Amino acid sequence: MSAPWDYIAKLVCIGDSGCGKSSLTIRLCEGRFSPHHDVTIGVEFGSRIVPVGPPHSKTSSSIPSVSSLSDAKSNGEPTNEDRELQDSAQKYMKLSLWDTAGQETYKSVTRSYFRGASGALLVFDLSRRDTFTHATDWLADLRQIAEPDIVVILVGNKADLTSDDDGDDKDKRAVTRVEAEDWARKNGVLEYVETSAKSGINVEMAFMRVAERIFQNIEAGKYDLDDRRSGVKRQTQSAGGTGGRVRLNESRSKGGMCC
Repeated sequence: MSAPWDYIAKLVCIGDSGCGKSSLTIRLCEGRFSPHHDVTIGVEFGSRIVPVGPPHSKTSSSIPSVSSLSDAKSNGEPTNEDRELQDSAQKYMKLSLWDTAGQETYKSVTRSYFRGASGALLVFDLSRRDTFTHATDWLADLRQIAEPDIVVILVGNKADLTSDDDGDDKDKRAVTRVEAEDWARKNGVLEYVETSAKSGINVEMAFMRVAERIFQNIEAGKYDLDDRRSGVKRQTQSAGGTGGRVRLNESRSKGGMCC
């Protein structure tokens, strides 16, 4: 029996071949890193259920100090924030992840999967400047086909290659954080995040940034949840069953290969 969710959103991972798109989705879905992965042909699929909106978004974004907690609760009364968290029922979103091939040979096929996507991770390799240069073309293709409100985040992957952990001057960074952030601002991209599928750093954060913005758009009424082209659907009574909720760090995709 599948765990219940409130919304399902289609996300696509796009970018040049070899940037680690498959490794990022495997890390998110299965919590592991595979150093050897076959080149994606066409599109591969995975999914993950994550909490969106408060109370999870509030507790994860800010943690009050011990002194403030003791002061607020010294009289035994709950704080206003406590009341807000208690009154707010946690929402969950199922991320339907589409890992697309980056090779030019398959581009005409993978572009068709941009339709109906509500979010996208535009991935480049921090150690290969050409993959960053090509991000402009990928974004143009995405916006030509996808819905106007699609949430896009720029991801610089392989951050593990940009630090000198061994003291051997092995920094392979080819794109600076400043220029990537500048590109994201100029191109109307939500945010720039540097990740490492190998170490897992910022991988969940990158996907969660997209999920949270999609949820904010849902709350603002920007999607027609009855129109499949919007890339977001509401849970139906029969779709979720009665199983327990799945937490962000507890869920792993079990149905087939993630990517």
